[in-house]
Amino acid sequence: MDTETFKYQRKELELKALLEITQAINENQSEVVLGNIFKFTCLVHLNIKSLVLYVAKEGAFEMMIAHGVKSKVPTLIPVDDIKEEKSTGQLRLELMDGYSFQELETYLPVYHKDKMLAILFLRRKDMDQDLDLDFTQALTNILVVALENKRFARKQLQQEVLNREIAIASQVQQMLFPSELPDTKALKAKVTYFPHSMVGGDYYDLIQRSKDEVFFCIADVSGKGFSAALLMSNFQATLRTLLRSDADLKMIVNQLNYTLYENTKGERFITFFLGYYNSKTKTLKYVNAGHNAPILCWESQESRELLKAGTTILGAFDELPFLEIGERKDLNQFTIHLYTDGLTEAINQSEEEFGEERLDQFVEKHLCMDPDDFHREFFKKMEDFSQDVPLRDDLTLLSLRFQ
Repeated sequence: MDTETFKYQRKELELKALLEITQAINENQSEVVLGNIFKFTCLVHLNIKSLVLYVAKEGAFEMMIAHGVKSKVPTLIPVDDIKEEKSTGQLRLELMDGYSFQELETYLPVYHKDKMLAILFLRRKDMDQDLDLDFTQALTNILVVALENKRFARKQLQQEVLNREIAIASQVQQMLFPSELPDTKALKAKVTYFPHSMVGGDYYDLIQRSKDEVFFCIADVSGKGFSAALLMSNFQATLRTLLRSDADLKMIVNQLNYTLYENTKGERFITFFLGYYNSKTKTLKYVNAGHNAPILCWESQESRELLKAGTTILGAFDELPFLEIGERKDLNQFTIHLYTDGLTEAINQSEEEFGEERLDQFVEKHLCMDPDDFHREFFKKMEDFSQDVPLRDDLTLLSLRFQ
């Protein structure tokens, strides 16, 4: 195998690994599921034979994943037993008798700012092939930050917030959304938005660039509260500036990712969907950046499909590892439903999620419905399902009917 072919195949495997872990995070899978997906992703797609992952937890590093290790390794490493040699960038571990990491080839510490969140020990399958440590470390970072967010969400208690901060955050939130949506023969839009608290992390927008051209989007920022509203405000300002230019979808998404990464240094992520429709050419173009796939309903054919083509979540990398522009032609009469994960993750009294299947089944039975009627009927169904159980996240549903 020549060098270029090998590099291409390795990059393809790395992208598959990235896609699988980001999809699992976007689907809000449990910590156990995320850990298993990460493990099998490393073993199947990367040049890794054995690994042990320790995650920081209450003054120690707890073993979360272990595979292919025959020697005895500790299940818990106290923080005081880990000495960081900052001058050399190395770690020195003080282990009790009988424990050893000699079987493993190298280790990768994972940091959030200056705080170490995890340590990954690993060994290659093929010792003749290099291991992309930067990519492996980045993939581990995505997993660990997602786990941190989950743990933080579980532990986070309702705290009193200064009325002034709440008022400012609420004002910022309202400024993000369009003051009114089109209601014409050519395009009718309807949105339903339920914030989990006074300040949410969801964002939607619709920008009419010309008589024939319209952009529409939906986004969900990681985290909640005042900081999430400010981050989304900056995101919206960047997006609107780009949409006023002649930039195409590829340039827009790349610039959004770069700006977000520069502002947060990879610490916050945004799932995002951006669509563009030209009624003159009857062409739809779109990019899905790790967001819940919107549903496109072809009214003439009485069929539907999910709009998945795009890239990974924004803000995770300084450059997007892959990007595909989706395109549909000969679109005349059609409807698109865009939503955030707060919709499918709404639960009932049995803690059963509403799920994508119920949403798809409802859309199938209401393909050609007026957006106002669709929202009224849909949220009546959701109300019957949830039985007044409070939402766990912001919920947004944006429906656009083009004729």
